Amino acid sequence: MYQLYIANKNYSSWSLRPWLLMQVLAIPFEEKQVQFQSNDNSAQFKAFAPNAKVPCLHHDNWVVWDSLAIVEYLAERHARVWPQENKARSWARSAAAEMHSGFSELRSYCPFHAGGRFDKTPLPASVENDLKRLEQLWLEGLQRFGGPYLAGNQFSAVDAFYAPVLFRIQSYQLPVAPTLLPYIELMMKLPAMQLWYHQALTEPFWDDEHEIAALGAGKLIADHRSGSSSSSDVG
Repeated sequence: MYQLYIANKNYSSWSLRPWLLMQVLAIPFEEKQVQFQSNDNSAQFKAFAPNAKVPCLHHDNWVVWDSLAIVEYLAERHARVWPQENKARSWARSAAAEMHSGFSELRSYCPFHAGGRFDKTPLPASVENDLKRLEQLWLEGLQRFGGPYLAGNQFSAVDAFYAPVLFRIQSYQLPVAPTLLPYIELMMKLPAMQLWYHQALTEPFWDDEHEIAALGAGKLIADHRSGSSSSSDVG
């Protein structure tokens, strides 16, 4: 059986991608969660990942690291990881690769934090540019391939790669085009997305570095985690 090593569900956007893909496609795996504990987690992560990062996949005495490599490893063994149609598949791979290497301004200004609600308005122009590119890319996929998912009528790896952005939109109240709201609602209501969110809110592990990074140039409006004094119901 696959063993997928991940970190805190409240903080680790990279962990979410293969976890969500495997959950939605019903690929059995054993979850191995290792929490962030300090500014440098390399020693504890090095025990299971050669690059000392999450996520990392173990299978048949073999190790695959980096979220994109994990997805491709799974695609060689399971159907529906990528769209079947050639053009949809190439577009999905291109879009996933862009997310993997791009949107750095958005990711750094709005670090992944599932439980918090933050006010960081007004947004820097560089973050707005990332959001504009995000809208352009999502609209292109939905219109070109007919939806309701980014590359057609079935969930695929490209949706998994952009899933962390959906939580960022929620956590930082980021502006999005109204035409994208049906896609966002569809994704956020996926049982696997709801499961990740619920587990992120209820996990007892907190990390000061990630908490400080999420605040950045803004303020905390609410914290929906069960251990917070300002927690509220899931949803």
